[in-house]
Amino acid sequence: MSRFLTTLAFAALATSACGPLDARPLVGIDVIDRDTGQWLPEVHARGSDWIPGDPGHRYSVRLSNNSGERVLVVLSVDGVNAVTGETASPSQAGYVLAPWQSTEIAGWRKSLDDVAQFYFTDLPDSYAARTGRPDNVGVIGIAVFRERQRPIVYPMPAPPVANEQRAMDKAAAPSAAREASAAADSAYGAMQPQRIGTGHGAREWSPVGQTTFERASSRPSQVTQLRYDDRDALVAMGILPRNAWRYANDDAPRAFPNGFVADPPNW
Repeated sequence: MSRFLTTLAFAALATSACGPLDARPLVGIDVIDRDTGQWLPEVHARGSDWIPGDPGHRYSVRLSNNSGERVLVVLSVDGVNAVTGETASPSQAGYVLAPWQSTEIAGWRKSLDDVAQFYFTDLPDSYAARTGRPDNVGVIGIAVFRERQRPIVYPMPAPPVANEQRAMDKAAAPSAAREASAAADSAYGAMQPQRIGTGHGAREWSPVGQTTFERASSRPSQVTQLRYDDRDALVAMGILPRNAWRYANDDAPRAFPNGFVADPPNW
């Protein structure tokens, strides 16, 4: 068995989302702008799901386990494993979520106690580009694994690490369909170069523990990715309309215009 990170007991637990359970992915992924508090809207276009990012804004990746079992989530940001800093592969370390647990990953894991904040920045300033790996900047992805459930009467021995690694590397090889999709994405990228990536920001306290986790299969049960770029780039590519709604500058009435109760006059 391998050792992986697990969020601590005080991590936020999500309330059940609306909709039938079988209509939801095993693990949901959302991106939250930490400077505005807004969940970034997803737009499906050209075979990918896109989100708009504002340069300079910090963000977090919210992971929601929609099942009653533990799962392992390997998080990739710009093609880099957010826990280990390696060029991302499904076979690597990740976060273990308890049944029905949700948590927010706010940065690159620096130790069991802290992270370096994620923030949107110009592509040359991104962590991936600064470490010589700019090819996959602009994508946030997860590979999700179920846990092996061993029978109590006839337990099976864990496979050797080397064999498991080879199997994982083979499973990580892209299929013809994914290669075709990547080729299409490259064609679109040639039309509009990627503008922003994810930077390596200030240190932030974000404690985690360690646990063991044995994958039920060498192949992930779910692979999901979100493409991102700044709003102007997404408008130029036709992903967002030119009059795209900007929540930060919206003048429409809102039910909750302020976050907290203000003191009355002369208080």
